[in-house]
Amino acid sequence: MRVATTTVRAVNGLTARWAGASEGGTVFSAAAVWPLLAHLADGAGGPARAELTEALGLDAGQAPAAAREVLTAMNAMRGLDTALGLWTQRTLELKEQWRQSLPADAHGVLTGDVATDRRALDAWAAKRTDGLIDRMPVGLTRDTHLVLASALTLRTRWLSPFDETELETAYEPWATTPRLGLQRSSAVLDRVAVADTPGGHVTELKVLGNNALDVHLLLGDEGMEPGQVLQAGVDILAGRHAVVPGPRLPYGHAGPGLRVEKVRNTRPEPPSLDVTTAAYDMSACHDLLLMHRLFGLTTARDTSRGHFPGISDFPLAVGSAQQHTTATFNALGFEAASVTAFGAVGGALPDLRYVTTRISATYDRPFGFLALHRHTRLVLTAGWVTDPLPSPHDDGHDEP
Repeated sequence: MRVATTTVRAVNGLTARWAGASEGGTVFSAAAVWPLLAHLADGAGGPARAELTEALGLDAGQAPAAAREVLTAMNAMRGLDTALGLWTQRTLELKEQWRQSLPADAHGVLTGDVATDRRALDAWAAKRTDGLIDRMPVGLTRDTHLVLASALTLRTRWLSPFDETELETAYEPWATTPRLGLQRSSAVLDRVAVADTPGGHVTELKVLGNNALDVHLLLGDEGMEPGQVLQAGVDILAGRHAVVPGPRLPYGHAGPGLRVEKVRNTRPEPPSLDVTTAAYDMSACHDLLLMHRLFGLTTARDTSRGHFPGISDFPLAVGSAQQHTTATFNALGFEAASVTAFGAVGGALPDLRYVTTRISATYDRPFGFLALHRHTRLVLTAGWVTDPLPSPHDDGHDEP
């Protein structure tokens, strides 16, 4: 399984830019959008082609091959399922070269009956995400001539599971309602590191999955914006920031949420990395046309004329572009799903003689995450956690 470095850089670049445009709690998948933009760029002309090329971070002429490459690579990753679908009205004649750039089994038909087509598209979304998303995020009308969609589902189980506990935090919005915390201890110190970035320091914790799908938790200095932290995470993957790994961290406060200390024991003990974080289950819907500049859709959304002569001689414009994404992080593992669609319209002191190192990493305030493939470093899903799961032990009533 290989993905060209330029393609990974382009997809992760879109992740970083999307993160920079995001506010508050959110979850999204640039990896699910990028192949669709690539195929649209391949069929676009004029200003629309130039804008889509800039959003891709790759020449439009290379886009179809790169889209096939990244989809093929993702489908070969254990725990990850992806699919691409195309539906067109029977009367819409596609350019053969463009149609052949898509998977052979991707093409379906729009009947023109909105209710019938809605059921078929929703069924595709549910099937391709194992029911995690049950609706195709597309504005469907009788004037919809073409729908181009992608689905992405990933699942992994932690190599070392967490124990559930109640999260102890002084962060006021979380402290008012007991939150479900996760804890575990490891002797592998290099799972954590601190990066020095232009916006501040960022603590990165790698939570490894059993199928090379990992989640990196990112906690920035207080005052850093969500976009700064997530962009820093992408830059860390690319080696753009100086990083100090766990074994080389100084004693004391070593980074956001991070403390390193010497601990005396009565017998020899290995060093430990003690992790505390919050469980979360989140979803978000995105209207990509509201961020049209980010996705290169400014000209393409102009429905007064066509912008895709490489797709069809019939004048097409992007009338709808949406994504629905979910993500769950719990004691045993992580799962996420994304469906993206474009619609074209018109005690006492013992003898403590032994000393060891203990690192405590605590994620008890809003933090970011990147779910990625360990070997290619391709980011599949990203998000910012502001509302962790409530503790199951909380009955919703104060003690008398």
